[in-house]
Amino acid sequence: RWEEEKKEDGVKWTQLEHRGPYFAPLYEPLPEDVRFYYDGKPLKLSLATEEIATFYAKMLDHEYTTKEIFQNNFFHDWRKEMTSEEQEIIQDLAKCDFSEIHKYFVDKSEARKALPKEEKQKLKEEADKIQEEYGYCILDGHREKIGNFKTEPPGLFRGRGDHPKMGMLKKRIMPEDVVINCSKDSKIPEPPEGHKWKEVRFDNTVTWLASWTENIQNTLKYIMLNPSSKLKGEKDWQKYEVARRLKDVVHEIRARYRADWKSKEMKNRQRAVALYFIDKLALRAGNEKEEGETADTVGCCSLRVEHIRLHPRLDGREHVVEFDFLGKDSIRYYNKVSVEKQVFKNLELFMKNKDPSDDLFDRLSTTFLNKHLQHLMDGLTAKVFRTYNASITLQEQLKALTNPEDSVAGKLLSYNRANRAVAVLCNHQRSVPKTFAKSMETLQAKIDAKKKQVEEAQQELKKAEEELEDTKDAKAEANVEKKKKLLKRLEEQLARLNVQATDKEENKQIALGTSKLNYLDPRISVAWCKKFGVPIEKIYNKTQREKFAWATAMANEDFEF
Repeated sequence: RWEEEKKEDGVKWTQLEHRGPYFAPLYEPLPEDVRFYYDGKPLKLSLATEEIATFYAKMLDHEYTTKEIFQNNFFHDWRKEMTSEEQEIIQDLAKCDFSEIHKYFVDKSEARKALPKEEKQKLKEEADKIQEEYGYCILDGHREKIGNFKTEPPGLFRGRGDHPKMGMLKKRIMPEDVVINCSKDSKIPEPPEGHKWKEVRFDNTVTWLASWTENIQNTLKYIMLNPSSKLKGEKDWQKYEVARRLKDVVHEIRARYRADWKSKEMKNRQRAVALYFIDKLALRAGNEKEEGETADTVGCCSLRVEHIRLHPRLDGREHVVEFDFLGKDSIRYYNKVSVEKQVFKNLELFMKNKDPSDDLFDRLSTTFLNKHLQHLMDGLTAKVFRTYNASITLQEQLKALTNPEDSVAGKLLSYNRANRAVAVLCNHQRSVPKTFAKSMETLQAKIDAKKKQVEEAQQELKKAEEELEDTKDAKAEANVEKKKKLLKRLEEQLARLNVQATDKEENKQIALGTSKLNYLDPRISVAWCKKFGVPIEKIYNKTQREKFAWATAMANEDFEF
């Protein structure tokens, strides 16, 4: 299936038929007895204003609503949607009381959780029916699953990190916003009654089924095939094959950029230092910004003088560069790295007579860098370096950390540690989960209880052995064996819990998922599982196993990236 006949260049399909997106349900007004209060008095809101108020109310117990930037953006966008009468009255967010609305949604959520089994089953059947109708398409005669067939419901933009647009209003997507893509001879999807599509296209050089522009960042959103589909699988496989090709030429590329650190042309020196950072630190290239983009995020090529500090000596290391900037999704990148002497000298040169807000690499653009990468190897981009370095790091770490004698739990701890090394390299952070302290407490309680059981079992065994000393009969001997087995089982359980606690603590601020799904060749993990007898479901959940079906089919235990 993965190697069916190839199509001519650029053509992705010959037949594509689907039902179009499933639109978020319309707003249901609040019951009469659930009220919004302004300055202590109940105030009946118009429907549009009330709907936006519910978005904020649902998030009251979230950290976002405590952030000033979130509050300001929300209040600004909310006021734009109010009637003139409401604008007259509602002038201060601090005087708004959403608590009744918040309670209403909390209760509603609790009630849904407490539904009897039959009711839950009924809801599941309804969801399955929608999935059956909208969640599949016909692509070149195959029935393929669609990834995200529902449009995003309206709400408040959250963003990652400290995004400057957090709290802004995400508008409802209407059929009039949506471009449909299908084949000419297929049954074109019907828009909801009373509406029409923005446009219907027949473009077989792209793999998306529908698209629209979202209003916060003005970016295009797509409905795509599910990751487990043949087209997506092929694309994934090709991505890792390009990264594996880099393995054969990476030594030449490194020798080339090292030589360029002494180039007579400043442009080439800057390019060589930037490439060293992209290779050694897995930095993103940093694309040119669209006008009006407010988040001050940068990548390697767009670093400014203020983003780095040079230390000839620091913490016992020489030639240390201290990075501090906001990367993709406004996630802070902070790192102190010891670099080679020539790189350090070049950075001193690049920073000479410049203001903090000047570009560090003032002669370098992403376009110039990418052209050079393309020249070094067909298909090479900064992202290929990230993928290559992430995958090779996982493979090397797994070799170094895995002990074949360990239990499955011990091997999994080694796997997560290897994955963590990659997440650190790629700067995949997360904030400590809200439930972390609570779940750690629960786990610690389990460990303490298990320790107690182990101690009791040790005493029981000692007693049984003394009894055997005295009586020397078969019954006492059987009892000793029984107690030994129990103790062994309890010690294994305790060891598993301790491993779990270590893993949890080490993972609390690191997001393992991003690298696992996007930067690590899944064949490395599949081969590792096969080699060390670890069930694949311990590494990948059901959805991930479907996404990486191609890897499971291809890799044996000897696979080398």
